[in-house]
Formats: sequence, structure tokens, C-alpha cells
Amino acid sequence: MRRSLAVNPMTSPDTATALSWLDEAADVREAAGLHRTLMPRAADSDLLNLASNDYLGLSREPSVIAGARDALERWGGGATSSRLVTGTTTLHSDLEDDLAAFLGYESALVFSSGYLGNVGAVSALMGRGDLIISDGGAHASLIDGCRLSRARVVVVDRGDHAAVRRELGGRAEERAMVVTDSVYSIDGAIAPVTQLYAATRDHNAVLLVDEAHALGIRGAGGRGVLHEAGLSGAPDLVATAVLSKSLGSQGGVVLGSSAVRDHLIDRARSFIFDTGLAPAAVGAAQAALTLLRHRPELAVRVRSNAARLAQLCGGEVPEAAVVSIVLGDPGRALDAAQRCRDRGVLVGCFRPPSVPPGTSRLRLTVRADLTDDDITNVAEVVNAVLAEI
Repeated sequence: MRRSLAVNPMTSPDTATALSWLDEAADVREAAGLHRTLMPRAADSDLLNLASNDYLGLSREPSVIAGARDALERWGGGATSSRLVTGTTTLHSDLEDDLAAFLGYESALVFSSGYLGNVGAVSALMGRGDLIISDGGAHASLIDGCRLSRARVVVVDRGDHAAVRRELGGRAEERAMVVTDSVYSIDGAIAPVTQLYAATRDHNAVLLVDEAHALGIRGAGGRGVLHEAGLSGAPDLVATAVLSKSLGSQGGVVLGSSAVRDHLIDRARSFIFDTGLAPAAVGAAQAALTLLRHRPELAVRVRSNAARLAQLCGGEVPEAAVVSIVLGDPGRALDAAQRCRDRGVLVGCFRPPSVPPGTSRLRLTVRADLTDDDITNVAEVVNAVLAEI
């Protein structure tokens, strides 16, 4: 049993409080193998990290750190307010222009996190009386945006574009949107964005695609799945991405037409009422984007590393940078992750609600800066742990 919450000295230890149910709920989670613990990471940790989303290894790149430092010294520690007051700097505007140009869109709008970007875009573009069709593999931030929109939401199986067509064709609502990830975050598979876009165009609907796990990994020079499919900047298409994965910084971005950007500035609550992204994060992302533009081989390298690791572990070659090893039981997955950590390799452990029940797994996120020896070491550790359990 977990230790009870501290009792208010003004009450009897036997007196129930309004939050007493938390202890029981915590015990239920622990019994199911779903209790989570924060594990602070030391700056000088010698663990080989395959649990982060720093896909290109840029978070510690000297030029990226220099970009953050320069912005910090020029603009200070924070944006100072929401972006509609004084929180928009010329640094923010320059990054938005560069992101739009690099990814192939008319305009871009930076949010203080990818989560807030997705929530803001979905809930501002759709509302009561509209229809949202949500792909079964959509990220939690898209799901929460659907809920906050108050639109009618239909969830279809992951990648089922035929079901999307049926729902769009049979709807009563005038306005509709389809939301999906381009690269599913759990296993790195690619969504059928071309078929989804064709379905939305045929039925006068909007397609919103989260490119969080595609930027820096797929497409020419890491420009994403939509660019790879020839859809960047297409009509009735909205893309979102993050600055916190391949760009090694923090923040999110929504890309689309200038009309979409103007609407979000006026209507997206997670933009209007949130403090702007800290200048240091903007400066780091700008430096990382510059580096990616000049080093397109990084995207090739990270996919090559992921393919090699998957092959050494006996799995299928992934389409992006995620190697997923399904173990089923959450306790078994947690045990395997700890055994890897004990051997010097940090891996992700995904359990419900991050994944469906019965599909708990190790999730290894590969980086472009891993050496061949690193990949071999990780494979040896993972294979040894899998043999033990």
C-alpha cells in the first residue's frame, strides 16, 4: 500500500477528507502497474539515452546552445507576457517566417508548446455544430482539442481512410475536420495522409496533420511527411509541429494559410491567454532550423540508425525514428525498462493510457548522433533483457 497523504493537524487522523479517494486510486494504479515516478536526469548522466525525442541530437549542439544564449542575453529570461501584449519579439516573427518557408506554407504561428498548438488549432477551427473525425492514433493533444471544441467527434480506427470517407459523406454538419498524426508517436508508422487529404477535398472538409514526429526525420531534408507527399501548403490543409523534438528546443507551431494564422491569433485560447514562448527557446529553435537546413543528411542518418537498431533487435524496420518492442503486460514492460537502465541504457516505457491495454512496450527513440558502437551496445542490452524476461 502507498503511504497516505499527510493529515491536516486540525483534523482527526480518522476523519475522511474530500481528497481521501486519491489514496485508493493510487493503490489501484500501482496494483495495475500504472504508477509513474518522476526520475530527475543529471546533467552529467552516463546513461545512453534512447528515451528522449531529441531525434537529431541537437539539444546539446554548440550552435543551438549559442542561439539560446544569444537570445537570452538580448531579450531576457522570459517573453514577459502573452504574445498579443508584449510577448511577441522580432525573434518570434523571424522564426515563424523561416519555419513557413522551410516547410512550404504561407504562414506559421508559434505557440509555447506543441500541446497548446494542437489544442488551440483544433478548438479554434471547429466548434459546436461541426464534425471532427479523429484518427485512432491521434496524439492526446489532438484528442483534447477535439473535446474542448464541443464539436461532434467520431473516432475511426488508425489509418482507416475508407471510414473517414464514409463519415464525411454521411454527415449532416456543414463544416468538418479530420485530425491525425503524420507519424504515429507510439511506433513510428506513417499515416495515409494522401488518402486522407483526398477524402477531405472530395467532401469539403479540412485536414489537420500533426508532424511532431516527422519534422527532421521524413521528407527532403527533414521537411516532414506532408512535404514528402507533395501536400505542403495545399488548400484546406493545416499542419502542426513541435520545436521540442528534432529541433532540440521547446514550443509548437501551426502552419497553414494566412487566414488560418489570423483566425488563431483572434480565437485560439491557448495562444491568447498564454505567455509567449521564452526567447531562449526561440533562439535555440532558430539555430537548430538553420543547422537542419544546411545538414539534410541528418534526416537520413536518424532513419538509418533506427533501421539498424530494429534489425539487430529482430524487429521490423521502422518508417521513422521509433523502435517499438511490445511486451503486453505493463509490469513486464516496466521491469524490462529498469533492467535496461541498470545496464546503462535509458529506454522509454509506454503503458496505458499512452497505449491501449495489453500493448505496453519499450519505446526506443533513435538519434542521428548515435554511433555504430552505440547502436550495437543498445541492441546487446535490449536483447539480453528480453531473453531474461
